[in-house]
This record gives sequence, C-alpha cells and structure tokens, in this order.
Amino acid sequence: MDESVTGPRPQRQRVILAERRGARMVRTRVEVQEQTEVGDVLVRSLVRAQLWLSVRLAALTLCILFAIPLVGLLVPAYSQATVFGIRLPWLILGIVVYPLLLGVGWVYIRKAERNEHEFTELMDD
Repeated sequence: MDESVTGPRPQRQRVILAERRGARMVRTRVEVQEQTEVGDVLVRSLVRAQLWLSVRLAALTLCILFAIPLVGLLVPAYSQATVFGIRLPWLILGIVVYPLLLGVGWVYIRKAERNEHEFTELMDD
C-alpha cells in the first residue's frame, strides 16, 4: 500500500515479558507476608531445610562423641594410655570435644545463613 493513502506507519514496539521481574518479586514477598498457601509452602521449605541441617549436624556430633568411649572399650591400649597422668579418653572428652563443638557450631551457622540467603534470593527473583 501507499504510505500517502494510509498515513505514516506506527513505530513497532517490542514487548519483552522477561523484564517484568518487579511484579513477581513483590508478589512473592506479599505471599509470604500475608501467609498465603504459597507463602506458607516457601516458609515451610526454609524451616525444613534448617531442621534437616540441624538434625544432620547433631547426628554427626553424637556419633563422634559416642565413638570416643566406644573406641576405649574396644581398644584397651587406647583406654589405658595416659597423658599428664590423665587417661586419654577422659582427656579427649574433657578438652578436645570443645573445639569439635565450636567447629560444628561454626558449620551450622555458615550453612544456615546460606539457606537463608538462598531463601531471600528466591524472594528477590
């Protein structure tokens, strides 16, 4: 067709739906704040991840703590060894356990913060 008959053609405008992240971000936060079903699922997933992390680290810690006297029962040389007049199993249970507990606490905090960071990234996507 002739441009003089129909007039100038309107400029084409490209519509990109992927740039509408703001609407989803606000909606996801609203879902959590208003405690809707979707928000409840998101919060439950965070709580479940934190619970699973704490159960795993507690089980690991208990296994290590119970292994110390168990090794003492199974290996007589270990249970009879002394350092500074104190039997080795008691020395380990009385002194070495504390750095272990500090390490487990440090790992828990790092991983719990990572879970929370991933949750907030999910909210910001």
